[in-house]
Amino acid sequence: MAALLQMDARLARPVREAMAQRFAWTPGREQAFSPEEFGQIRVAARRTFRTALLRIRENTAHLTAWREDTFVPGCREWLLGEALDVLARTGDVPVYEKRRTVRKRYRAALVGGGSQYTWKRLYLSRKEAAALAVLIVTELGLNATTVSEMPVPLALPGTPEEGVPVYRLQLEKRRRAGDRGQFESRNLTDSGADSSGRIISEALEATAAARRLLGELDADVNRLLIWRETTPHDGQEYPKAVRVSPFGFGVDESGGAAWARSVGLSGSPLRRLRKTVNVLHRREPGQNTQDTHDRVYVVGEPQAQQAAVPVIAAGALDAVDAARRTVFTARLADAPAAGDLQTATASCSDFEHSPLSPAGQSCSASFLLCTACPNARVTPTHHPRLAHLLQALENLRGVVEPAVWEADWADAHARLADLRGRLGAPVWQAALDAVTTTDRTVIDQLLNGDFDS
Repeated sequence: MAALLQMDARLARPVREAMAQRFAWTPGREQAFSPEEFGQIRVAARRTFRTALLRIRENTAHLTAWREDTFVPGCREWLLGEALDVLARTGDVPVYEKRRTVRKRYRAALVGGGSQYTWKRLYLSRKEAAALAVLIVTELGLNATTVSEMPVPLALPGTPEEGVPVYRLQLEKRRRAGDRGQFESRNLTDSGADSSGRIISEALEATAAARRLLGELDADVNRLLIWRETTPHDGQEYPKAVRVSPFGFGVDESGGAAWARSVGLSGSPLRRLRKTVNVLHRREPGQNTQDTHDRVYVVGEPQAQQAAVPVIAAGALDAVDAARRTVFTARLADAPAAGDLQTATASCSDFEHSPLSPAGQSCSASFLLCTACPNARVTPTHHPRLAHLLQALENLRGVVEPAVWEADWADAHARLADLRGRLGAPVWQAALDAVTTTDRTVIDQLLNGDFDS
């Protein structure tokens, strides 16, 4: 609309210029989950998916044993194995076509006719796939679309045989207004129960039977998240889902919400989980630029703001400490005050209450630190010696290791450079011209450590 209106000659030029500027999208108001909420969601998702994984694992083992002729033909275990074999090859247990009920021969072996006792023995339900998606998001910080469209990860050559599989994930994040998506790959290692790659190993195990059957039905399908429809033959329950025969793919907000309601949560957690993981746990962009990550996700998040308080405070204290070390802090005076004691670089007004030494004790700090002490007084009589000290430090910089220079001499040099700037070039040059043999001797002793106690 703005592009159209800009063509109207009746609009003043300033208005057209304002309309030509890019529109900044208002950041979303979603807030990250608290640590307690995040933990509850993760436990609930783990409970849902773990139950499904153990169910599929048990029935897969039974099917393998049946195919290896472990059971006596005709016994209950054998009939269950035969029903599982039909389920693996067709997507459903043996049923009467018209009534869609389990055939009488297999009812006792299957125990019941509900989904829990029939097709769920080898396949995930839509809610269980949503729980798996939640676990992937909590681990990787991806958005729902990326997880939904994720191809089956590739195991890098040789890694499964070594017992520590490494998976390569091919990820795509779609952009607004039809722009090309952002593609990337990540490698995840399954090195144990707490590793990021373990959820991928379990996802592959839970969807193995579905992927084998889909390979026969449609060889072009390559998705990690696969779930079986509750009503596979009419396909009306989830009309927007991508489907191949009885199977659907991925997860969307409605699927996430359905799972959330089943475990007593309100609304799909997927979007907020992604923000929680990337802002508070991974603390790095998740398929975004650093600028977008900071501006859209981090800046407006209350928990990130709260966590930043001690970091900012520590940074401010570090800056103050650095300033105290490198900024000239001694007092400039026209003449020494009565009672001041002379040091190698300045005069001291109170050596028993120095901020550089414990209270009540005589100051034991190096004379190089007099320029960093508010008790010190620098008068014109000290200018030549300090000017010569700065010159000596600059000469020293070229003959010592950089690390040694930074540790031992850099702060003193910075304070003297600050003093030079305050006094001005003419005064400083006059001080250099007035350096005496005594000044040179004292500075040589100071740099050689002769005054250190």
